[in-house]
Amino acid sequence: MSTMLLSDKLPYCPGCTHHHVTRQTSKALEKLGLAPHDVVLVTDIGCHGIADAVFATHTVHGLHGRSTAIAAGIAMALPAGKKVVVFIGDGGATIGLQHILEAARMNVPLTVVVHNNFLYGMTGGQPSGLTPPEFKTVVAPEGTHLPHHNLCELVHDAGAVFAARVVGLGDFSGTLAEAFAQDGFSLVEVLEMCTSYTPKFNPDFKLRQAAEAAGYALGSWTNPPRPPFRLQFGGQKPSLLSQLKLVTRKQQARLPQRLGIVLAGSAGEGVQYAAESLARAAVAGGLHATKKGSYPVTVGVGFSAAEILLSPEPIRYHGIGEPDFLVITSEDGLHWARPKLLAMRRGRVFVDASLPKPEASVPVEVRDFRTPFGAKNAALLALATVAREEALLPEALIAAFDPQAKAAAPAS
Repeated sequence: MSTMLLSDKLPYCPGCTHHHVTRQTSKALEKLGLAPHDVVLVTDIGCHGIADAVFATHTVHGLHGRSTAIAAGIAMALPAGKKVVVFIGDGGATIGLQHILEAARMNVPLTVVVHNNFLYGMTGGQPSGLTPPEFKTVVAPEGTHLPHHNLCELVHDAGAVFAARVVGLGDFSGTLAEAFAQDGFSLVEVLEMCTSYTPKFNPDFKLRQAAEAAGYALGSWTNPPRPPFRLQFGGQKPSLLSQLKLVTRKQQARLPQRLGIVLAGSAGEGVQYAAESLARAAVAGGLHATKKGSYPVTVGVGFSAAEILLSPEPIRYHGIGEPDFLVITSEDGLHWARPKLLAMRRGRVFVDASLPKPEASVPVEVRDFRTPFGAKNAALLALATVAREEALLPEALIAAFDPQAKAAAPAS
């Protein structure tokens, strides 16, 4: 039995070419004198993925189409002499095509073995991006009539050091060994037959003839050698935390208990900056503070909201069920905050004068936040107003971020 395999009994369907690919892979690895602990096999969703259970190597199982991305991360960090092998189907290669092309472009030192049986076998026999035009499947009984990707050509153009395509018959361990021996990205596409779905819709199917009819050229393609992409570990790296500016404690705020503030405004109007400014001021006042932002993927349009917690004690959970103060500075913010506002049974609401005064079960204070210093400073002015009126922080700490206080300060 192969030293790379834990069992001679493989878990595939009778007659499936995956049997042969698994045995040829183990044979090729042994030809190179590799030990199981020198090899990492990365698989994903698909019948090929159950190879995890039979290989004696390190094995990692990922999401459908993502095995190359996972393997790239592993290969970048491993020293030379270790071998990372990807098992992926034609379906997974279709889903993760960009991962494969980027790994080839970067020349990540790994080998992708593509089990191309022309369909998604584990999910029911649907066509993939590598399915030949006339090949019939459960959802395309007349064929797709669409050209298939030439995967070897794509990775070759992307910079793969070695790419090859073989029919999954006979001994192709030499081709696999040549791919595994490369110090860079390599790919071997193995043309296969799914014994469960192919004969059902293609009763006269013959693998070699089908490959020829589909224009799948057999052979290998190489690019000039170039340095493989590996991460450089040159001693201790500085911590990312060292780049953060420390907040110096300047005064002691007299906040008796934990307090939650929700600020709701519009994107591009400094809501997140205002929330961070209040949180920093609180830390400078000896308090504990958290800030959590919320905004849509558009970033520059729509609502922008932030939750700020201030506490004299360490904060173990940063969620705010019901805020003590809900501060609304724009129409976007009002629309976003309305469910919170209607659910409030305690606390207070501050709303900008440009907005209709909303109905609520708690007191609603109307203030002009937008006019004095413009929309860009409305959120800052709103939080400074609340902090001052509610005596949340010492005046000097509020003045540090209050646009009104800054405007009144004498020029230096």
